[in-house]
Amino acid sequence: MKYDVIVVGGRIGGSISSLFASRNDVDVLMIEKRQEIGSPVQCAEGTTFSTFETLEMKPSKKYICSEIRGAQVHAPDGRTMKVEEGMTDGNILNNNTISEGYVLDRRVFDKYLAIESAKVGTDVMVKTTVKDLIRKEGKVCGVVAKHLGETMEIKADVVIAADGVESNLAYKSGINSIKNPDDICSCAQYELVGLDIDPNLLEFYFGRTVAPGGYSWIFPKGEGIANVGVGVRNSTETAYYYLKKFVSKFDATPVELNIGGVPLSGPMDKTYNDGFLVVGDAAGQVDPITGGGIHITASCARIAGEVAAEAIKEENVSSMSLKRYDELWRDEFEDNLKTSFKFRKAFDKLSDSDMNALAEFFENNDLEKISKLTTLKFLGKHPNLLKLLKDLL
Repeated sequence: MKYDVIVVGGRIGGSISSLFASRNDVDVLMIEKRQEIGSPVQCAEGTTFSTFETLEMKPSKKYICSEIRGAQVHAPDGRTMKVEEGMTDGNILNNNTISEGYVLDRRVFDKYLAIESAKVGTDVMVKTTVKDLIRKEGKVCGVVAKHLGETMEIKADVVIAADGVESNLAYKSGINSIKNPDDICSCAQYELVGLDIDPNLLEFYFGRTVAPGGYSWIFPKGEGIANVGVGVRNSTETAYYYLKKFVSKFDATPVELNIGGVPLSGPMDKTYNDGFLVVGDAAGQVDPITGGGIHITASCARIAGEVAAEAIKEENVSSMSLKRYDELWRDEFEDNLKTSFKFRKAFDKLSDSDMNALAEFFENNDLEKISKLTTLKFLGKHPNLLKLLKDLL
């Protein structure tokens, strides 16, 4: 078996890479380890409007559960700050939240993307596990895969790894992809039925007793249904422990449970090699503050598919040729991801009392009219917050 491009992973990163490579008239094989693309769901399913601009697709009710027009942030003491449509233009929140966007049905959406890719020529193998890379003189030139008990070698000019946070293919290709365990967020999420919530508003809850090192969330999916989850880091208890504690206050019924991890250390230093590219969670292309990555992955995956196809047509899949992928996606996202990581490291130092003080400040002041003097007086009373500001600047 021989293809121009092999894409490992059939979720959003894999399907979009395959889609745009196939659109550029190269032979593509997409390999997915599970028997059904889209299942199980592995995120809160929220994304920005920009995802569909990247895909050049009109959003469809087939896979959109709700449109989001704002978010509500809850401090440890119960104070809330509402971020509404239009409030986040031009600041850090706009880059790092999805206070305006959609909550998807990832089961439907992921399969839809795979189907669209297949329509333009991508071959798909499900229930197939990639065990290793084929390398010749240091260059990646295919994969070793196992399908229904049969092990096979499948050759390719370019392999794109889009197989998630647990991927070890980048390491096998010769890229340093070792992640710091302290930067992995452990997540647990229920899909709950019977919630009385605003169908267009995201909810975020912070506090050491709610979600140490992370936050809890409610992402509405319409008709009283929502994804309700918890992400934690460096905790002595599991994410599932905090999830059960969090949902105990709701009179609702769980119909699904999903557990997984999200890398929050920012992108790898290098996302290409000879005959090889890496995309999505596998590359660390995830916002370090929110853990969200659909819109980032969509754009990076499109770039990967297009660059791979171009390199094949030019008959040059060397590291120097494929470096263009790394340059293009970093030009679009690296500054924001670095800023997010810096903010996340600073937020890690906040105590619950610090977060409560911030919430009180925002509650009592109009953010559009606040003066420098008012801000300085507030920071003078809270030296830990002042230090945090200095660290960020």
